[in-house]
Amino acid sequence: MSKQLDVLVIGGGPGGYVAAIRAAQLGFTTACCESNPYADPKGEPRLGGTCLNVGCIPSKALLHTSHLFHEAGHAFAEQGITVGTPDIDVPKMIARKAKIVDQLTSGIKGLFKKNKVTLLSGHGSFVARTEAGWQIKVGEEVVEAKQVIVATGSKPRHLPTVPVDNKIVCDNVGALDIHAVPKKLAIIGAGVIGLEMGSVWRRLGAEVTILEVLPDFLAVADVDVAKEAQKVFTKQGLAISLGVKIGEITATDAGVSIAYTDKAGAEQKLEADRVIVSIGRIPNTDGLNAEAVGLKLDGRGMVEVDGHCRTNLPGVWAIGDVVRGPMLAHKAMEEAVMVAEIMAGQAGHCNFDTIPYVIYTSPEIAWVGKTEQQLKAEGVAYKAGRIPFLANGRALGMGEPTGFVKMLADTKTDRILGVHIIGANASELISEAVVAMEFGGASEDLARICHAHPTLSEAVHEAALACDKRALHF
Repeated sequence: MSKQLDVLVIGGGPGGYVAAIRAAQLGFTTACCESNPYADPKGEPRLGGTCLNVGCIPSKALLHTSHLFHEAGHAFAEQGITVGTPDIDVPKMIARKAKIVDQLTSGIKGLFKKNKVTLLSGHGSFVARTEAGWQIKVGEEVVEAKQVIVATGSKPRHLPTVPVDNKIVCDNVGALDIHAVPKKLAIIGAGVIGLEMGSVWRRLGAEVTILEVLPDFLAVADVDVAKEAQKVFTKQGLAISLGVKIGEITATDAGVSIAYTDKAGAEQKLEADRVIVSIGRIPNTDGLNAEAVGLKLDGRGMVEVDGHCRTNLPGVWAIGDVVRGPMLAHKAMEEAVMVAEIMAGQAGHCNFDTIPYVIYTSPEIAWVGKTEQQLKAEGVAYKAGRIPFLANGRALGMGEPTGFVKMLADTKTDRILGVHIIGANASELISEAVVAMEFGGASEDLARICHAHPTLSEAVHEAALACDKRALHF
């Protein structure tokens, strides 16, 4: 007799493991299956998905190390600290990153045990519908579940003519496992991954060139933030070419040659030791056997869902990178909790209008809500308050005066419509804006709240004041 479950979660990434834990907390007999796509020293299922294994967590570890290295070599002297010329032990940096990943992924197994979630090793795929729910094949075993949550995540999009070996031609996996600083590094794609990985290896001494097909830099961000970021990153040494057309790419054991046409139409050739391809991600749905049970996918291979992540099949849900919306770990986790609570008869909730976005460069970039260009396109009357960190005492004391906080509020109601930050600790500062917007707050609300002094958060306070043209310190 096959294993009988209330809930089976397919995929153990941020969305999947959170869904499994919350479902179990709500009293469901729950299991989570994982096919272990990432190498594990013991050959066991590797939980955490792309985020913990080859994405969010390891990249932030490398960003932190490279930031410290750059600070030691360039910023310490300005503060009277003499350390000589710093040296980087790249293998040790990579080993530290791996240790953090091991600690966190093994920690999820502990959370499963604590919450009585059964971990099943193997790839999950649909077999058939039953009277009670669904048959799912996990490895060589078939289990039955009343409800199924698809959380299979995404994988990097590759160039069709250039095979990724993660040695010379890398995606996000290989970009996190380079054991020596390349002399010349090419990056195709000026998105989050491209900018973060470019920042890591530039700080460590690589000559980095980023090729971007789109004509505008960071078009998804607020236009003022994008302009500031491009100026700062160029000054830092990232060579960014926009509006290019990628031609033939030739890779050998010694390096890579990239032919491209620049924005002006001139033919160019870039020679590099390695190339990182970061041109987006695609959903992992090809192994679900969706067609066998009629699970509806869209033209991009994403599972079609409604506003509460229900699919077209009864008792089947889908969350995270495999459905519409931003491919962000925290978005997947919010959907995971929502689905589990709706299954339990509660009022699950996920507000896509207050999902924060973060790019962990230096300075960091973070935003929530509408950009100024979106508000203009939608014909929304708004007012703006913008305060530079150059006017913030804490930022100056930290030696981090770059960037600003920009707040957009509705002209009539004063409700906050968007907040955009480029500067130190933007990833943390944005949370205040998220909370305010989730509760329908106005710029006046933040302007009337006492902020500790001296802190970076005072820049958010001043931006709120500036929406009413009454900033006090700028």
